[in-house]
Amino acid sequence: MPVLGKQETQQRRLLLKMTTASLLGLSLPFSGTANAISEIVKIPPIPENVLSPEAALERLMKGNERYVTNNSTPLNFKDERLDLVKGQNPFACILSCSDSRVSPEFCFDEQRGDLFVARVAGNYITTDFIATLEYAAAVLHVPLIMVLGHESCGAIKAAIDATDNYQQFPGHIQTIATALTPAVRAVRITPDYVASDRYFDIVKKNVVLNVEELRKQPPILSRLVDSKKL
Repeated sequence: MPVLGKQETQQRRLLLKMTTASLLGLSLPFSGTANAISEIVKIPPIPENVLSPEAALERLMKGNERYVTNNSTPLNFKDERLDLVKGQNPFACILSCSDSRVSPEFCFDEQRGDLFVARVAGNYITTDFIATLEYAAAVLHVPLIMVLGHESCGAIKAAIDATDNYQQFPGHIQTIATALTPAVRAVRITPDYVASDRYFDIVKKNVVLNVEELRKQPPILSRLVDSKKL
């Protein structure tokens, strides 16, 4: 009996599981059944990335805990290279700010092929980003989308200056400030509000507003959310 490595064992188990599901759901002629199955069932490049939405979130949180405690896994650019040439099956999608200090792969202690990352200053959604997230969810079957805000976000500061002080920014930068305005307006200024507290509340509100928008986004994302696949 051959001795199998961990990844080979996982792939065989997944193949058996997926093949069984295919046989239950498909009516295949006896002749050429093996060839038909091999064409229909494709083992994902990274079998351990086939997760439920809940398991995906738990994995992200555990990875972040390793990151903040300086226990990150050493990056490995060799072992998964050949597998990733065949395709990708990330287990989570991150809508993140473009800030150079916020790198999701590092923040969640993941390797290449694990995260599908869409980045824009201010981590807000546009039509292009919706299409990107739809691709991740519908084509790559990513079970989780995380909108990631962060401290010291220059885009949020610009939005506050534009909304509160009517500041104008050059070129197309103003479009970012304008897009983040709803989050600023949603957090009202009160006499007892400390400026730093309001800033953090706006960062959080921006995340919440974009998550709410994504949840109800037709036709793909809202359907997957309603069916509890996303």
